[in-house]
Amino acid sequence: MLESADTTLSRTSTAPRLSASGVSLGYEGNPIISELDVEIPDGSFTVIIGPNACGKSTLLRGLSRLLAPRAGQIVLDGKAIHSYSAKDVARRLGFLPQTAIAPDAITVADLVARGRYPHQGLLRQWSATDEAAVTEALEATATISLSARRVDELSGGQRQRVWVAMVLAQQTDLLLLDEPTTYLDIAHQVELMELLAHLNREGRTIIAVLHDLNQAARYADHIIAMRDGEILATGTPEAVVTSEMVEQVYGLPNVVIPDPISGGPLVVPRGGATLTHKNDQ
Repeated sequence: MLESADTTLSRTSTAPRLSASGVSLGYEGNPIISELDVEIPDGSFTVIIGPNACGKSTLLRGLSRLLAPRAGQIVLDGKAIHSYSAKDVARRLGFLPQTAIAPDAITVADLVARGRYPHQGLLRQWSATDEAAVTEALEATATISLSARRVDELSGGQRQRVWVAMVLAQQTDLLLLDEPTTYLDIAHQVELMELLAHLNREGRTIIAVLHDLNQAARYADHIIAMRDGEILATGTPEAVVTSEMVEQVYGLPNVVIPDPISGGPLVVPRGGATLTHKNDQ
């Protein structure tokens, strides 16, 4: 059941660009989410949190058009998302899945260049604009020195930054990222989160699944807390990341104190979590 949590994000009379209404999502005979409603505030840095197998990744896949709803509707820019072609959706939103596989022997530069595919067509071929977008994405993710290397030769952290670069090269106003800090050491995690925060300040809407509660609380201005395929709370970090809510979502005894850097909530575990670990969905 959705718990009301006030948010400081202002609501306007216009509908958000991306939303879900009465959506049910799952895989073959395995339902994950049932009749869920969610709105992504335009211009927000939205982070989806929750334990493994709670439906975070499934929701993100639905919002990206990668997974078709069994019921209900995902709406993008006023239309059902499945009424668009895949290429048209890719011009409007960029999606980085939890795991991605690069073609054999492809170089970093060629993989990142694939982010420009939605902008190509019979009457529009590769241009200086595309080249500049790829270079900018490589520079933003500190991977330009890797341009000539094969992706399969890179470390896990390097590959993850290259995949982020490919999504950035799409130059969309909506970015959906499923655990983008996977495989990154703490320094590169912070660099990536700072980059996403910068893109958000420039006007892009960011939607990310994160496992790190404290990163979510520091960087997000809108948090969606999930458990067992349901949304338990939405709102600002201060409204959602409370000791009571963290224990309800994760089964983790904790205290929440002010972050000495940001002033927002900082979760300090007491130990004794009651949830079992599952593969994320």
